[in-house]
Amino acid sequence: MNTILLGNLIKIRWIAIFGQIFAIFFVSFFINIQIPLIETLLIILLSVFVNLYSYFEERKNKSISNVKAFSFLLFDTLQLGFLLFLTGGIINPFSILILAPVITSASYLPALMTVILSTISIIIIILLNFYFLPLNLGDEFYLPEIYSFGLVIALIITVIFIAIYAYLFASSSRKISNALSASKLQILNQKKITEVGSLSAAAAHELGTPLNTIFLILNDLLKEKKLKDDHHIVKDIILLKSQAERCKEILQRFSKNPLKLKDKFLEKVKITDLIKINFEKFNKDKKLNIKNELNIDEPEIIYKDEIMYALSNIIQNAIFYSEKIVTAKLKYSKKNLKIIISDDGNGFSKDIIDKLGEPYISKNNQGMGLGIFITKNLIENMGGDLDFYNTKDEGAVVEITFDNSILNI
Repeated sequence: MNTILLGNLIKIRWIAIFGQIFAIFFVSFFINIQIPLIETLLIILLSVFVNLYSYFEERKNKSISNVKAFSFLLFDTLQLGFLLFLTGGIINPFSILILAPVITSASYLPALMTVILSTISIIIIILLNFYFLPLNLGDEFYLPEIYSFGLVIALIITVIFIAIYAYLFASSSRKISNALSASKLQILNQKKITEVGSLSAAAAHELGTPLNTIFLILNDLLKEKKLKDDHHIVKDIILLKSQAERCKEILQRFSKNPLKLKDKFLEKVKITDLIKINFEKFNKDKKLNIKNELNIDEPEIIYKDEIMYALSNIIQNAIFYSEKIVTAKLKYSKKNLKIIISDDGNGFSKDIIDKLGEPYISKNNQGMGLGIFITKNLIENMGGDLDFYNTKDEGAVVEITFDNSILNI
């Protein structure tokens, strides 16, 4: 979410109100330039009322919709336009402030609203060049028409440039923020699923003992001679036993984890198992070749959702770009563990290989590159390292390195 906080608009408007009041009184009483004082103060008073209304709105909701934010920014633009009309028009040095609402809109609001606000600002600038109350600046002051025309053009170009500039950079920031939020949500959901699986397994284990006791008692009751003669009681006991068996079957299904993984605090897993799981998840017709170059039995690591997500992203890309085979190598030393994922595709192009891991850099120059960006950040936040290079056959290689201490090996 890229939401404008109403409190920020209120604070900025208060600053603008006090600045406008100070400028008007300073010009009127210290510089002795005649301006329509009452009219300008009334316009500022209107802005005060809007800010008081905004204050009561903020008590209901801290953030506001895009439409309401656009309305407030449009008011600020029109309010400044009327003040400039009363105080010299476009030659007023404070005319540059008409950019402020446009910048805010470009940073937070959709493109269409920014275009509308920018268009209105440009119209105001053009009108102020022809229609305004002139200031009495003395006979010595003379402003050539060419300068006034240049000032209008400069402001129009600046409005357009700033709007596009701010929107593009804010849009990039929004995309990265949304992608990071989505990945965090995915990891959080994965953790919840893992925790639910662990709780299910624990529940099945704990309830297994009382269920076995129930079966023993029911079997003993069925052997009692006094009860055998009563067909109704026997029928009820058989029904109870069938329902108990059903409960046992349900608990057994709960205890089965399709990933064969439990909570990271309860069980360790092998990297090869994680690779196989992710390969089977995305593969359709490719082959997986696992080369275990460990001198010892493969060590187990504490299961972490961050590693699961990172491997998932890397293996998915390897499958997509490979021709037939995806290769996974494991190299273990006393200090670290290396996971090397490669494919038999065309490899990384030379112009992007040094930039991989940055946002908006992708192998085919079509994607946003945020998947690898997020993967790189997850691995580095864990203390690991991620490298990209090509093989001699020009296949793409992604190498992950973890210190053994990080993986609790």
